[in-house]
Amino acid sequence: MSVRTLVVVRHAKAGHAPGLPDSERPLTSGGERDARAAGEEIRPLAPGLVLCSPSLRTRRTAELLGLDAPVEVERDIYEAYPDDLLGVLRRTDGEIASVVLVGHNPGVHELVATLTDVRLDGFPPGAYAVIELDVPWEDAAPGTGRLVRTGRP
Repeated sequence: MSVRTLVVVRHAKAGHAPGLPDSERPLTSGGERDARAAGEEIRPLAPGLVLCSPSLRTRRTAELLGLDAPVEVERDIYEAYPDDLLGVLRRTDGEIASVVLVGHNPGVHELVATLTDVRLDGFPPGAYAVIELDVPWEDAAPGTGRLVRTGRP
């Protein structure tokens, strides 16, 4: 059984625009820069799939990561709790060894803690965590991951 790699990414910094719904908030220029920088660090992991919330800020973050992988927009990632995110991961094709999940706090921060039993001191916009799992995606569950490294803007 090979090791699976999950990269959990919190969308980069988004602005607040009066009158815009939360799901349509755009990235700030600093957020765009941070997403590109995170992509430079994540790209060597050669992810085979990007799972992304449908919000504008997460879709733009995923685009700016510049990964050579298909992006699947998953409605269940928006406003998700860790159990919802685990459900999304469990539906991932077993042939894919490395996945990037782009979502929102507090869900993504809590997902990292749930999978690894490691409580990170904050997970700011643009942060990411690299987690290795020794189980197939369908068996992803609390405590089945190891935190390998984190990055933040």
